[in-house]
Amino acid sequence: MSVIAAPDRPFPLGSPAPDDGPQREAYDRRVAFHRRQLDALEQQAAEIRRGGGTRAIQRQHDRGKLTARERIDALLDDPADFREIGLFVGRGMYEDEGGCPAGGTVMGLGHVSGRLCMIVANDSTVKAGAWFPITAKKNLRAQEIALENRVPILYLVDSAGVFLPMQDEIFPDRDHFGRIFRNNARLSALGVPQIAAIMGSCVAGGAYLPIMSDESLIVDGTGSVFLAGPFLVQAAIGEEVDVETLGGATTQTDISGVCEYKMPDDETCLATVRDLVAGLGPLPRFGFTRDAPEAPAFEPEEVFGVFPESRQQPYDTRELLARIVDRDSWTEVKAGYGQTLVCGYARLDGWSVGIVASQRQVVRAKAPKGKAAEMQIGGVIYGDAADKAARFVMQCNQKRIPLIFFQDATGFMVGTRAEQGGIIKDGAKLVNAVANSVVPTFTVVVGNSFGAANYALNGRAYDPRLMLAWPSAQIAVMGGSQAAKTLLSIEERKLQKQGIELSDADRQARLDEIEARYAEQTTPVYAAARLWVDAIIDPRETRDWLATGLEMADHNPDMADFKVGVLQT
Repeated sequence: MSVIAAPDRPFPLGSPAPDDGPQREAYDRRVAFHRRQLDALEQQAAEIRRGGGTRAIQRQHDRGKLTARERIDALLDDPADFREIGLFVGRGMYEDEGGCPAGGTVMGLGHVSGRLCMIVANDSTVKAGAWFPITAKKNLRAQEIALENRVPILYLVDSAGVFLPMQDEIFPDRDHFGRIFRNNARLSALGVPQIAAIMGSCVAGGAYLPIMSDESLIVDGTGSVFLAGPFLVQAAIGEEVDVETLGGATTQTDISGVCEYKMPDDETCLATVRDLVAGLGPLPRFGFTRDAPEAPAFEPEEVFGVFPESRQQPYDTRELLARIVDRDSWTEVKAGYGQTLVCGYARLDGWSVGIVASQRQVVRAKAPKGKAAEMQIGGVIYGDAADKAARFVMQCNQKRIPLIFFQDATGFMVGTRAEQGGIIKDGAKLVNAVANSVVPTFTVVVGNSFGAANYALNGRAYDPRLMLAWPSAQIAVMGGSQAAKTLLSIEERKLQKQGIELSDADRQARLDEIEARYAEQTTPVYAAARLWVDAIIDPRETRDWLATGLEMADHNPDMADFKVGVLQT
């Protein structure tokens, strides 16, 4: 295993891809591996994008309606620019109910009439757009992003309402359906533009979402909005009424005045939404520092070649950063100290950012004269690294510089030396600084995200504006092998109390079973299905995703005062 010392030059960042020889062979092998991994993921993504399937899509078209994805494409300035959030939501969940591709909702960030917007579209090819528990979580995430960043949010509504067999998991709790309307009200109070297009059913409590928006449009003949549909009205009060009379476009524009605009079809409706966005007045910005963008020193495509196939293999994280940040913009902080975390300032698409990245090389920490240097394992956070990163996070908050975290860490160092050195106090200091950050933060999980490292490096619980994962990501309380052995030891102790001793063959079979189950639960798809991450991204697009996130964050003109409270020292 190679060992690196502190860099000789002050601000080195990356090196060219090898031209030939064994290094080039290894480089090409890594590229092929990661492309296969990405292709396998794309096959799953293509299946999800079909929503409820070909027949359901055809039924949508037969009714004169566009699908959710077609509506979004028509709305965007450039469909290729769309950053979809939550594509894998619901993957592998609700199998007994027939599945819920993408949580029955398509959402993401894109430019509409030149404005960056959050777009949320119900996919009525999936269970008529009914809301599952994960659908509510996904829609709340869209509103959370709009709230945090003050970006306009556009709703394309086409839903049958709550999926009644699971109403107890979606209706009454704090982060259930009702919070959608609370967020509507909060967004409006903050002056965040909300425009809703009713392009299908809009029933019961869901009727409040478009009507609590700033403006609403409704498509004649297909759009409808009412608190109770015809069947419920008949059951409740005995009145027989058809959909159009009860809550169709004419009723809700010309008679009730509930909606502002009656539209003849989907296409006109979406064109009108574009016009409304184009007519928005000036929105305030924070004004984060941005220079003219520069391309990275090396092609983003090369991240495949410098990132290893195995998570046991070391690599220098600077090689990844050199293919993401603007060329000649890197200034590393304390390069020779706390080397298992790399901290530095850079530009990304021109934006000034601070970066905290896991270092996966084995490093040699310098020691005072007369003491032996410590060899530090890559991907492990040591006390000196935590101390350095905590101070750097505080510096970025003081300077009002957004922070980006790149996670590939198995956790904090353990053992007598670490404990006596105060590893818990150093880790607590870093967690405190991250938890109290007021600048926008973003997190990219490139490899391991285990245990307390997930927290200290700005995991989901710490509210990154976007949390992204590469196909190589793994998120868990610990590595699969360690977890399986721990769980097996617990199981063996229980059996021993019953007088049962496992044979070597039984032990191995149970270990394999636990490892397989644990391995499935640590995949990025499993995490994305539950919205632990916002998106699984092509590593080559990391820079583009982060640039969109930084543009988004600049929409919020407000920033709280930075305070950390009591720090462990």
